[in-house]
Amino acid sequence: MDIDWVCKHHSDLSKEQLYAILKLRADVFVVEQSCAYPDVDGLDLEGDTCHLMAWRDNHLIAYLRLLDPHSRNSDVVIGRVVIAPEARGQGLGHALMERALEQAQKHWPGTSISLSAQAHLQGYYGRYGFEAVGVEYLEDGIPHIGMHRP
Repeated sequence: MDIDWVCKHHSDLSKEQLYAILKLRADVFVVEQSCAYPDVDGLDLEGDTCHLMAWRDNHLIAYLRLLDPHSRNSDVVIGRVVIAPEARGQGLGHALMERALEQAQKHWPGTSISLSAQAHLQGYYGRYGFEAVGVEYLEDGIPHIGMHRP
């Protein structure tokens, strides 16, 4: 089945797209990972933040957000990386990361990229040129580490 990849500025999201994004994030981060935290953090609509989505049969199966470096005076920040449970094991994570790097270069050429990774995913992000920075820390009870890509 074909996947429809869409990257939209937050102001171009339909209410149905925004609902699907928030639902997938809540289903995985809050329910599946048992982390009660404020997912709606005010950053989704900040500056020129973009939302990268993968749709199959009108169902959101993969997502991440790219935080605008200019509004934060920092790197592009990749966050909220999520694959729907039913779509895991199909290589979507790799396709999602490749497209995220393409979109970051398109929107903010030459800007470095950072992310906060679950510690066990360091090798995964390392494939895309990210290097661990700092020390591991707990975020919502899950070990994380900062990662940076020049």
